[in-house]
Amino acid sequence: MNRQGTLLVIDDNKGVLTAVEILLKNYFEKVITLSSPNTIHTTLREEKPSAILLDMNFTSGINTGNEGLFWLHEIKKINPALPVVFFTAYADIELAVKGIKEGATDFVVKPWDNQKLIEILLNACKNGQDKKKSTKDPFKSGQGNSQDSGMYWGNSRPMQDLRFLVQKVAVTDANILITGENGTGKEMLAREIHYLSRRNRQSLVAVDMGAITESLFESELFGHIKGSFTDAHADREGKFEAANQGTLFLDEIGNLPYHLQAKLLTVIQQRSVVRVGSNQPIPVDIRLICATNRNLQEMVVRDEFREDLLYRINTIHLEIPPPSGAERRHYSPGREIYYSFQ
Repeated sequence: MNRQGTLLVIDDNKGVLTAVEILLKNYFEKVITLSSPNTIHTTLREEKPSAILLDMNFTSGINTGNEGLFWLHEIKKINPALPVVFFTAYADIELAVKGIKEGATDFVVKPWDNQKLIEILLNACKNGQDKKKSTKDPFKSGQGNSQDSGMYWGNSRPMQDLRFLVQKVAVTDANILITGENGTGKEMLAREIHYLSRRNRQSLVAVDMGAITESLFESELFGHIKGSFTDAHADREGKFEAANQGTLFLDEIGNLPYHLQAKLLTVIQQRSVVRVGSNQPIPVDIRLICATNRNLQEMVVRDEFREDLLYRINTIHLEIPPPSGAERRHYSPGREIYYSFQ
């Protein structure tokens, strides 16, 4: 196994430091641990780490996560290209997402999954090394296109701001909610996120939630076994299983009837599906992207959309700007119309 460079881990819990060091020492040439961020400046100068795993809280009794953001900014002052991965509790995911917008590479939720932690840190290290080798923008091509993906960004400030954010969050596994008017390219943006993600070697499975009848909802999404209903002539995997290791895109999520939303929430929370007619849970590993042209917050107030489901699917919110000014339509075979604004 070829070990990566030096990893710096900063966490005030010494038990966590020990566990992480034991886990990662076979994957990195050197693992340095700090129980306090106060010596970050000296350590960065002396050790030249390839990546940093940074806790978000250090002061006893303070759990705002702002300490992590502060030290992120300090690290970026010294080395803007150094990958920083946040180590965070589930309650701090919103702050971790804010950190990604401000320069962090990714985040890992405690308690962590060993394989996921290893994968994220190795990727962060590799991406940092790739940036050193080339300063060329890998997403820039011609008229604002993302290479090979078919995405056209245009040159307007709102679209470039969105592009910058997408490049930051695409490499994470955080659930994303895309909102915007009809025709602005929500599915195209979902495909762009998948293309830029670590899951791009696997499938993106798109589902139009408004086109699925209530009677077939569970069968379509979760699958069924032979004989579970009249026309079930063979076992069939659902969309969640088809998207395993890849990305599941649920378009028009706002059209899902209220009484079915709880079933979707259960699968997202448990990360497993049970096919219709079976009692056996099947684990699924997906990156979830949802889209809607409706205001889900208003629907929550009207008891038309579950607040807990909105919380789960809306870890990161991406709003596509509405058409304004000069409008240019671009057509691509097999894809919807989308816009760029000058």
